[in-house]
Amino acid sequence: MKKDIEIPEVKNVTLAVAREKNLLNLDEWKVYLINNNDIPIENTLVVSRGYGEKDGEEQRTSTLRHFLETVPAKSHTLIEPIDSKVFHLNNEYWVSYYIGSQIYDKRFVFVPETICEENLTFIQILEKEGVLHS
Repeated sequence: MKKDIEIPEVKNVTLAVAREKNLLNLDEWKVYLINNNDIPIENTLVVSRGYGEKDGEEQRTSTLRHFLETVPAKSHTLIEPIDSKVFHLNNEYWVSYYIGSQIYDKRFVFVPETICEENLTFIQILEKEGVLHS
């Protein structure tokens, strides 16, 4: 049955982990969904989790689910804050959304230690520095 469902390739939708300063001038990291399509995406579900190892011991974070009703065209929306203490893990975001009656689905994984100073770029739509995943 699952093989009968056609899920087209995701285009113009991506994730970014951006850094910003809080009121105490400390770094905060946040995950954003970016819709670069010319049309909005609807009924978006994002499932996030972290997994991996540290010092030979398996580690996992809680699985979180976020529902985003509409993400307008050429815009972005906040998914969640992320603690830098989990950057040594795989940080996975499974994104599903609709355009019209067609469902789209993609898994984004920030692999360990890729969210770091060396990988920061300026992300125009966010007007912030961050790590962009496509």
